[in-house]
Amino acid sequence: MASRTRSRRKHPAVELNITAFMNLMVVLVPFLLMTAVFTHITILDLNLPKPGSQQNQNENEVPYELRVTIRKKALILSDNKGGLIKKIDRLKNGHNYGLLKQLLKQVKARFPDKTNLTILSEPETFYDDLIQVMDSARSFQTLYEGEQVQAELFPDISIGDAASQ
Repeated sequence: MASRTRSRRKHPAVELNITAFMNLMVVLVPFLLMTAVFTHITILDLNLPKPGSQQNQNENEVPYELRVTIRKKALILSDNKGGLIKKIDRLKNGHNYGLLKQLLKQVKARFPDKTNLTILSEPETFYDDLIQVMDSARSFQTLYEGEQVQAELFPDISIGDAASQ
C-alpha cells in the first residue's frame, strides 16, 4: 500500500482588524461614564438611650431635652421642662418643615450649648417625613461673611416611638 501523504495547504496568517471595535469603545466608554448615576449614601449617627438609663436619673437632675413628635396631622415641638412649645399643623401638601426650622433656630438661640434632639414618630409615619424632620433639625443655611454656610442646630438626634394620643 502506498502511503498517501496529505499535502496540507498553508493558510496565510490572518490579521485581526479591531479598529472598528476600538473606535466604538472610544465613543461608548465616555458616554456611559457621563450618563452613569453614582449613588450617594449618607449615614447618620443616632444616639439611642442605654437600657435602664431613664430609671437611674433623679427628677432634679434630668437634663433639658427637646422633642419633635411627628403626628399625621401636625408636628409638635416640646421639651421636658415646660411641655408644648408649638404645634405646627399639617398643610395641604405636607408638613411645614420651614416653620419647624425657624422654631428650632429660636430654641437654639436660647440654648446654644444644646446639640441633642429627640424625634418621636407614630408607627405609620412615612420615611420621607422622618428624614425631612431630621434634615430640618440638624442644620440650616445662613450667610456668614458673604458666603452661604451650614450652621449647626441639633445634630445629635435620637429617635423613638411617639406615645399614642
